[in-house]
Amino acid sequence: MNGRQAHRTGTLFFSLAMIVIGLALIGQIVGGTGSVISPRLLLGILFLAAGIGRTYIEVRRGRDR
Repeated sequence: MNGRQAHRTGTLFFSLAMIVIGLALIGQIVGGTGSVISPRLLLGILFLAAGIGRTYIEVRRGRDR
């Protein structure tokens, strides 16, 4: 595995971890352990958006090469 492949694998791993964290934070709100208007919900949405965005960009970048 060269450096470029390691970077791509690491990026995809951390992007998927961000998606899981975002879903977990949102799941806590849906599960009833928080209010609808809470910082936890905002963080969950932001983590989810960042993870999806990073995954999309990395997959698209891989197709161009």
